[in-house]
Amino acid sequence: MKNEAEVVVNDRMQKGYRYTRAAPMGRAFDPDFEPELTPAEMLRLGVFCGKYMTDCAAEFPASWFKGAKLAPHDPDCSLNYFGVRASVPLRVWIEKGWIHPDDPRGWFQWYCRYYPGRRMPDEDRRQIARWRAFRRHAAQVRKHCEPGDPFCRPKQRQALLQWAYDSRDI
Repeated sequence: MKNEAEVVVNDRMQKGYRYTRAAPMGRAFDPDFEPELTPAEMLRLGVFCGKYMTDCAAEFPASWFKGAKLAPHDPDCSLNYFGVRASVPLRVWIEKGWIHPDDPRGWFQWYCRYYPGRRMPDEDRRQIARWRAFRRHAAQVRKHCEPGDPFCRPKQRQALLQWAYDSRDI
């Protein structure tokens, strides 16, 4: 069963952007893409200092925001699962060419649109390759930390959460 639906986005960063959800919610992923966390789980755990999704909730299922740790005003990194900032400013992503025009907020926005069924083959391949490359950080946590020690490399663990890797029990 497909999830054919056109989505029209009108938020702070995009006005009138349209895309189609053509794959089933949370299924039909590329075989090279096996995220350990859903967007909803990430939001409940605490990612991006609570500021990532505050103006675009209408685009996504309301259930994703139930229990989400969101900052009403300024970023609040105490909302992050590991309580630390683990990302660089958006301007750095833009300077490095990591931002696709359809997803001006970056990787997590791509994932939040991929999960419910948007497919863009070339961009999907690029983002999945970036996601796969990020898992090297999990190897570093395993190499340098005792299993389950949340105080060892919290910034790296938080970054992994922000890339849909569950770093809580590494």
